[in-house]
Amino acid sequence: MAQLANQITGYKGNQNLVKAGYIHPYTQWEQDEFEKCRDDVAYFAKTYIKIVNVDKGLMSFDLWPYQEDLLNTFSDNRFVICKFPRQTGKTSCVVAWILHYILFNKNVNVAILANKGATAREILGRLQLAYEWLPKWLQQGATIWNKGNIELANGSKVLSAATSSDAVRGYTFNLIFFDEFAFIPNNVAEQFFNSVYPTISSGKKSRVFIVSTPNGMNKFYKMWMDAKSKESDYTPVEVNWWDVPGRDEAWKQQTIRNTSKRQWNQEFECSFLGSSNTLIDGDTLARLVHKKPVEESTDGCLAIWERPHPNHTYALVADVAHGQGLDYSTFHVLDITRVPYVQVARYRSNVISPLVFPSLIARIGHEYNEAFVMVEVNDIGAQVTDILHYELAYENLMKMTVKSRAGQQTISGGYGQQQKRIQLGIKTSTGTKRLGAANLKTLIEQNKLVINDFETIKELTTFVATLQSFAAEPGMHDDLAMALLQFAWLAAQRYFREAFETSADIRKILEKEHLENDSSEQLFFGIIDDGQTTNEGNGFFLEEDEYEMDAYGNEVFDKIPEKGQGVPIRKTRKDPRRGFPDNADTTEVIQRSFPGWFEGDKYHGDKLWPDFRGKKSEKV
Repeated sequence: MAQLANQITGYKGNQNLVKAGYIHPYTQWEQDEFEKCRDDVAYFAKTYIKIVNVDKGLMSFDLWPYQEDLLNTFSDNRFVICKFPRQTGKTSCVVAWILHYILFNKNVNVAILANKGATAREILGRLQLAYEWLPKWLQQGATIWNKGNIELANGSKVLSAATSSDAVRGYTFNLIFFDEFAFIPNNVAEQFFNSVYPTISSGKKSRVFIVSTPNGMNKFYKMWMDAKSKESDYTPVEVNWWDVPGRDEAWKQQTIRNTSKRQWNQEFECSFLGSSNTLIDGDTLARLVHKKPVEESTDGCLAIWERPHPNHTYALVADVAHGQGLDYSTFHVLDITRVPYVQVARYRSNVISPLVFPSLIARIGHEYNEAFVMVEVNDIGAQVTDILHYELAYENLMKMTVKSRAGQQTISGGYGQQQKRIQLGIKTSTGTKRLGAANLKTLIEQNKLVINDFETIKELTTFVATLQSFAAEPGMHDDLAMALLQFAWLAAQRYFREAFETSADIRKILEKEHLENDSSEQLFFGIIDDGQTTNEGNGFFLEEDEYEMDAYGNEVFDKIPEKGQGVPIRKTRKDPRRGFPDNADTTEVIQRSFPGWFEGDKYHGDKLWPDFRGKKSEKV
């Protein structure tokens, strides 16, 4: 009799599985329980799912509050993306939901994908363990049961595989689950979505669940930010480390001591960290938010965030590659009408030929109000500038004057006696990179440059210090970052501030903001107060309402005094007339300001000046 029972219920000798064709005689209680489990996935998980705990071994799945919410979120939404810390029971939740899905739905196909095939098979192994511990009346008969895939008698299937562009090509799935999606190589993730997603979107009930811990700025980061900003249909779910029972401040400090602060921030605080020695501060990088382009080419190479505005001034900075599928030819279009400067367009391609690139630059430059164009000419870029200048006759191509043997460059209009020192475009060197890097850091961290492009932000997260400069980490690209660095060098040039009437002087703006934000640093140095002199008569300072402002918004402390009044001590003694209007009677002003310089009508300033220069600034 026992042998007959085994023959009826066992699948290939596994007595925990019922095989296809087995019909269970349900009791009324079992029927009621079956319907309860079908209608409530959380009840099913809490009552019948078994998991393996590190400390307790095999145990029932006691759901924490956020785990129950996650199961319900999966049931209510087609597209879900989850950002979870490590060891929060996220995989057990997914296993419970998938098991419920294949038991109570016929002919559904599920794919479990991970960054490694072994990881995907391990998740399938958890699902098989949970299935084998289900009571017989909840099971469907098994027809295929191995380490890579399973198939039930109701026609539902589960496949496990490593994520690749062709991992599930040719299949149609009702649910695709990605585990640790942030650790899948970015190019693989892009290729996979391009090849597989159309089959998912074709159905009205197909689902995609993505669960991961952050791993820098990559495809997962972009999808998460799109979900948070409601620019995609994904429902974002976030769990914090303190949501897990038993995790408190003491546990946090112990974990940091045993790992590192950086590892803690990434794996438990879920920070989207880049490299540790990036040009741009990590906190600033974390605050940068990309925007969805208003217009994009079909190949994704050209992205536009703002169409050209009349009377606005634009700059286009380009970095040129060979177009052989390796490095990228890139350019940024930036609105330099006012501060902050704004990235309004971006181009990035590793297949465009240097012979074709100039035509694209010229077309975009013409569209953006004859943008001022600057091209890097260290390698193949000289060919691009020659075509722009001699064949396409692009007028606003920026030229450089090489001033010294060391190759110091300044922006030039291209005219002058020494035409042999004029070059089209900029030849980058260690010096230009250092200046550009320093200014780029200031522009971004002080919110004077708005970056809208995800690819640019991603490159900045791996744009790190080298021995003498900055470059991409091994295996990464820095073509967009380098083009942006060239713009930062341009913005630091005096010609840039003077030639573009609509452009502002960043240094003056930052200086003014610094003084406004920290009044404690607005100190007057070198003034000796003997405690006897007041501001009446020959006082040191003008009254507050007597301050004047020059054309640059700076306070002017000098003005012509009335007769019988003293004047304030100037910040410099090099020229006692500095700061007075051109039409002032200089002799009278100096005579009233420094009476010791005159005896009657005779001027003795030249004789007194040498003795005066070495003294501290004090009332004369």
